[in-house]
Amino acid sequence: MDPLAIAAASGLKSRMQSLDMLANNIANTGTSGYKGDQEFYSLFSSDQASGANGEPGATLPVIERQWTDFSQGNLQVTGNPLDVALSGKGFFVVNGPSGPLYTRNGSLQVSPSGELSVAGRHPLQGQSGSTIHVVSGKPIVISADGTVQQDGNTIGQLRVVSLPSTDSLQKAGDACFRETDAKNIPAAAAGVEVQQGKLEESNVAVTGSAMRLVGVMRQFEMLQKAIGISTEMDTKAIQEVARVG
Repeated sequence: MDPLAIAAASGLKSRMQSLDMLANNIANTGTSGYKGDQEFYSLFSSDQASGANGEPGATLPVIERQWTDFSQGNLQVTGNPLDVALSGKGFFVVNGPSGPLYTRNGSLQVSPSGELSVAGRHPLQGQSGSTIHVVSGKPIVISADGTVQQDGNTIGQLRVVSLPSTDSLQKAGDACFRETDAKNIPAAAAGVEVQQGKLEESNVAVTGSAMRLVGVMRQFEMLQKAIGISTEMDTKAIQEVARVG
């Protein structure tokens, strides 16, 4: 395979990864607390793409890694007492299938067992690490420090933490993240305010993502044409070599 085809194929692979990422971002623009993914590009030279007659080899574009933008989204007023949003850097802690998960999604529900939960299946942790039980149907008041009250009685306090680094957080679905580095120990968040009756919107810019999607699709089409041109050139070269004068 000639350098043109190799470079185009590498570009197609990276563009397919971009399309998957952008499609997922756009699909989650309405998900509370969702954090958009971005891409970090890198370039490398392949031995297979080395040039002929000592010429420099082709440099191939690849997506070295994806990274998540943890910037805060807009806080939307909903008026629902079971909606809470965090103003500042921090995460709610919920129980996941195999350990604690971290989320900015504050769309709460009361489970059949009376636990406050996120997405109907991740119970919220209180300061002690245990879950918070409420009486379904009765008013709930959540103060700025996360204290949960019902009928004038304090029944728990939402556990809100911050992490030294977000680099090791991995998406686990439902706008939740799992920690992959045991050394990245969470601590009580400082300067974070819990706001009842609000939800944090996704931080994905819909217009920007849509424009980026169109651009990537156009790049994909151009790379497909480049491979077609390379194939035509190879075919003509073979025909010319095989031609008997």
